[in-house]
Amino acid sequence: MRILSVVGARPSLMKLAPVDRELVKRGDVEHVIVHTGQHYDPEMSARFFEQLWIPAPDHHLGVAAASHALQTARVMQRLEPILIELRPDLVLVYGDGNSTVAAALTAAKLGLRVGHVEGGLRSGDWSMPEEVNRVVTDRLSDLLFAPSRDALANLALE
Repeated sequence: MRILSVVGARPSLMKLAPVDRELVKRGDVEHVIVHTGQHYDPEMSARFFEQLWIPAPDHHLGVAAASHALQTARVMQRLEPILIELRPDLVLVYGDGNSTVAAALTAAKLGLRVGHVEGGLRSGDWSMPEEVNRVVTDRLSDLLFAPSRDALANLALE
């Protein structure tokens, strides 16, 4: 089984760390890590990977800071060929950043299964770009990993 994780913002790395450890323990999963570079400082990024014991990313998209639309478009454009080539059994996305919604949308359009780590979290504040990203990502996902009872309740209401 091949699972591809897409991370971009630093908080995603903290969510990725325990997932990567569990997948490695299984031994029957090829775990591919894609770093979009949404919040990218080479020194800080390397330090996060090292301190969290996450292997270096297999792919780096070099997206960098930009407007929401441009950042989302760049992730989609640069991620699509990787997904087409690797055809993972599952694409895991984390949190609520632009990389999250972009990866979920790209994978869904290619007919790939999507899992959202932190599914169901809601602020109720539609003026926050992250809230839009959360809801859209959950709608595109086949598997939702809700971190709390409140998140589960939110998903049940939708």
